[in-house]
Amino acid sequence: MEHRKLTLCVLDASSYVGFWITKGLLNRGYPVHAAVRKTGNPEIEKAIREMGKVENGLVVFPVDIMDYHSILIALKGCSGLFCCMDTPHVYDEKMVELEVRGTINVVEACARTDTVHKTVFTSSLTAAVWRENILSEKDVDERCWSDKEFCRKMKLWYPLAKTLSEQAAWALAMDRRLKMVSINAGLVLGPAVAEQNSGSTISYLKGAAQMYENGVLAVVDVKFLVDVHIRAMEDSSTGGRYFCFDQIVNSEEETLKLANILRPLISLPQRYEVQGREAFAERLRTRRLHKLVEGTA
Repeated sequence: MEHRKLTLCVLDASSYVGFWITKGLLNRGYPVHAAVRKTGNPEIEKAIREMGKVENGLVVFPVDIMDYHSILIALKGCSGLFCCMDTPHVYDEKMVELEVRGTINVVEACARTDTVHKTVFTSSLTAAVWRENILSEKDVDERCWSDKEFCRKMKLWYPLAKTLSEQAAWALAMDRRLKMVSINAGLVLGPAVAEQNSGSTISYLKGAAQMYENGVLAVVDVKFLVDVHIRAMEDSSTGGRYFCFDQIVNSEEETLKLANILRPLISLPQRYEVQGREAFAERLRTRRLHKLVEGTA
């Protein structure tokens, strides 16, 4: 299959990750259908529409994930879909249901087309790391799922949305025999992330102290994340879940670096000093990611 000639769809291209996936695909010579949600990030949406005026390979489609027909229009003629549906707002309980329903509509639309052969679904590490007994586990890998009732009890709406959405996507993809890969990303870092992805960042970091102490707080550079997404689409052997991060934050020094990157979303006392406490044990494992990156290098 000659990947350079395939038309690929990115939904939501006005999300932070979706925007960078769109740029990455265009830089690699792919024709792209950028599906932009009406409720997406207006600043990124404007940038996407400006790109559409100068990039011959980019076509922008307005999409409502509750409108099945609008999704089908954006998917027409596409061979694959990158599904990345973060909201620009801080997650609450209502957004959980909306994201799950939207996910079902998108995956169902993919299955109904004659052209979409593969979906790369952007999920989150938070769909795997939230359980009461996680300290008893030495390895946390792609076989793990967050406990939905625990998330509800703790009002962890972002992890709950990502867990329910990914599980719904997998159930429907398997039922419809649609090839799917999920990329479970750590906290996404990159250019202007504090300004352009504040809602998802704040939502991801709810319970950050507990993730830190449990050895499961991890970050990923958006450019590396984009590269992994595209490799997952291009490699015909990929399937299942892939944890994606490039650093586990488990020491005071790394926590301080993260806080400085995410200012003003995270604030520290002006005279904060590193106490030199021992680093927490790392629990996350990325064996599958290593095989994907090494195998497609």
